[in-house]
Amino acid sequence: MTYMTVTYELQNALKAEQFRALGQFANTYGLQRFRFDEKTNRLQFDYDASRLRETVVEHVLREAKIPVLRRVAQA
Repeated sequence: MTYMTVTYELQNALKAEQFRALGQFANTYGLQRFRFDEKTNRLQFDYDASRLRETVVEHVLREAKIPVLRRVAQA
Protein backbone atom coordinates (compact mmCIF):
# COMPACT_ATOMS: atom_id res chain seq x y z
CA MET A 1 0.00 0.00 0.00
CA THR A 2 1.12 3.48 -0.86
CA TYR A 3 -0.69 6.16 1.07
CA MET A 4 -0.97 9.62 -0.45
CA THR A 5 -2.56 12.87 0.65
CA VAL A 6 -4.03 15.41 -1.72
CA THR A 7 -5.40 18.83 -0.75
CA TYR A 8 -7.83 20.99 -2.71
CA GLU A 9 -8.76 24.61 -2.19
CA LEU A 10 -12.50 25.11 -2.62
CA GLN A 11 -14.25 28.00 -4.33
CA ASN A 12 -16.77 28.32 -1.50
CA ALA A 13 -17.95 26.56 1.62
CA LEU A 14 -19.53 23.13 1.33
CA LYS A 15 -23.29 22.75 1.54
CA ALA A 16 -25.09 19.97 3.38
CA GLU A 17 -25.74 17.96 0.20
CA GLN A 18 -22.04 18.17 -0.70
CA PHE A 19 -21.10 16.79 2.72
CA ARG A 20 -23.53 13.92 2.12
CA ALA A 21 -21.90 13.26 -1.25
CA LEU A 22 -18.50 13.15 0.46
CA GLY A 23 -19.95 10.65 2.92
CA GLN A 24 -20.88 8.41 -0.01
CA PHE A 25 -17.40 8.86 -1.44
CA ALA A 26 -16.00 7.60 1.86
CA ASN A 27 -17.23 4.14 0.82
CA THR A 28 -14.93 4.20 -2.23
CA TYR A 29 -12.38 1.41 -2.18
CA GLY A 30 -8.94 2.82 -1.37
CA LEU A 31 -10.05 6.06 0.26
CA GLN A 32 -8.79 6.29 3.82
CA ARG A 33 -10.37 9.53 5.06
CA PHE A 34 -11.11 13.14 4.25
CA ARG A 35 -10.96 16.33 6.28
CA PHE A 36 -12.47 19.75 5.63
CA ASP A 37 -10.88 22.84 7.16
CA GLU A 38 -13.50 25.59 7.34
CA LYS A 39 -10.93 28.28 8.16
CA THR A 40 -8.81 27.72 5.05
CA ASN A 41 -11.65 26.32 2.92
CA ARG A 42 -9.55 23.27 2.02
CA LEU A 43 -10.51 19.65 1.56
CA GLN A 44 -7.88 16.98 2.18
CA PHE A 45 -8.00 13.31 1.19
CA ASP A 46 -5.83 10.39 2.26
CA TYR A 47 -6.01 7.49 -0.15
CA ASP A 48 -4.23 4.30 -1.13
CA ALA A 49 -2.44 5.14 -4.39
CA SER A 50 -2.08 1.45 -5.21
CA ARG A 51 -5.90 1.28 -5.48
CA LEU A 52 -6.91 4.81 -6.54
CA ARG A 53 -5.31 7.45 -8.70
CA GLU A 54 -5.58 11.15 -7.99
CA THR A 55 -7.51 11.58 -11.23
CA VAL A 56 -10.19 9.24 -9.84
CA VAL A 57 -10.43 11.36 -6.68
CA GLU A 58 -10.82 14.50 -8.82
CA HIS A 59 -13.43 12.84 -11.03
CA VAL A 60 -15.56 11.82 -8.07
CA LEU A 61 -15.33 15.33 -6.62
CA ARG A 62 -16.56 16.81 -9.90
CA GLU A 63 -19.40 14.27 -10.03
CA ALA A 64 -20.39 15.27 -6.49
CA LYS A 65 -20.34 18.95 -7.55
CA ILE A 66 -17.69 19.82 -4.96
CA PRO A 67 -16.50 23.37 -5.84
CA VAL A 68 -12.78 22.62 -6.27
CA LEU A 69 -10.76 25.69 -7.20
CA ARG A 70 -7.31 24.10 -7.43
CA ARG A 71 -5.01 21.43 -6.03
CA VAL A 72 -2.73 22.73 -3.28
CA ALA A 73 0.90 21.57 -3.23
CA GLN A 74 1.92 19.74 -0.07
CA ALA A 75 4.31 21.69 2.14
